[in-house]
Amino acid sequence: MTLQVRLRHRFATGQALDLSLQAPLPGIVGLFGPSGAGKSTLVSALCGAFRPDWSEIRLGDRVLSGPGTWLKPEARRIGTVFQDGRLFPHLSVTGNLRYGAKRAPASASGPGFDEVVALLGLEPLLRRRTRALSGGERQRVAIGRALLSRPALLAMDEPLSALDAPRRAEILPFLARLRAHAGLPILYVTHQRAEAMQLCDTLALVEAGRVVACGPVAAILSGAMADRPDAAALLEGVVSGHEPERGLSRIEADGFALSVAILPLDVGTRLRVSVPAHEVVLLRPEGAALRTSAQNALPMRVRAIRPAGEAEAVVVLEPRPGGNAVLLARVTRDSVARLELAAGVTLVALVKAASVSVLNGREREWTSRPG
Repeated sequence: MTLQVRLRHRFATGQALDLSLQAPLPGIVGLFGPSGAGKSTLVSALCGAFRPDWSEIRLGDRVLSGPGTWLKPEARRIGTVFQDGRLFPHLSVTGNLRYGAKRAPASASGPGFDEVVALLGLEPLLRRRTRALSGGERQRVAIGRALLSRPALLAMDEPLSALDAPRRAEILPFLARLRAHAGLPILYVTHQRAEAMQLCDTLALVEAGRVVACGPVAAILSGAMADRPDAAALLEGVVSGHEPERGLSRIEADGFALSVAILPLDVGTRLRVSVPAHEVVLLRPEGAALRTSAQNALPMRVRAIRPAGEAEAVVVLEPRPGGNAVLLARVTRDSVARLELAAGVTLVALVKAASVSVLNGREREWTSRPG
């Protein structure tokens, strides 16, 4: 199934949107970009709450908008979750959830009440009034209510932006669990790179009213976003072993073998690994063997070198030619010249265990600490 959105609109202020998005489903499609770029407008048009000057919107084989067609919001079956949750204050948590279930079409399939409660950890909250909930708890209830309406797609517009850091950390694992187990297509709006890295399968960059890039999240991070100061590579991995005597765990990630601080995860656990570009050191060995505190010395090949500002460059590294997975290294242009870097050059990338962030959606995010 594919989500296709094309719309054009000019506001009275003169701001113009010309958005075109095509993304595979199911999975989580992220809309990433600054405030005012057009992300929320796209979501509103998808849901039918905003009618642009011109639009064509398809969800799989269903036409939601097009020549002679404009489905009403209730006919689109798009579940929505906003920044503030928008719960009914006169109802308990159970009442809010039951309200969502009452809106589900009789013929629609999807998770039942007990399954949603278990998935989102809502059992302790069922009898409470929504006014007594924390921000993170309110958002979990809002997500549960939307799920119980059994939508064809769940649209989440900056669902964590109103929460402080502890509350965001509380709810992110539940969103990752939703990604892993619900099997429901999700459109997720965010301007937080960490959220996109942990949750999204496909990422669309929205800037100044246009979608400037769209593709697999790892490819966008190492491509269209590689020249940003906070650039990082994203790898899909699995825990392959533990060495308690050394305080290390091993991760196999897209052709990379990485050592990180020991993790409280079973062997075989799937996860995502992030390596910031500014933490990768490049080395062209000459002569004697190198001794270093870095736990990871990775044989690499230069795939490409991209400018990043006036004095720096981003080196795209691959463990083998033609592979999909890469590392990024942000270095000065002087380092490029001194190391005689060019496409095809082989070298070693040094990565400290402390520089590897391990994203495990089922439980939490760890950042390894030893060197």
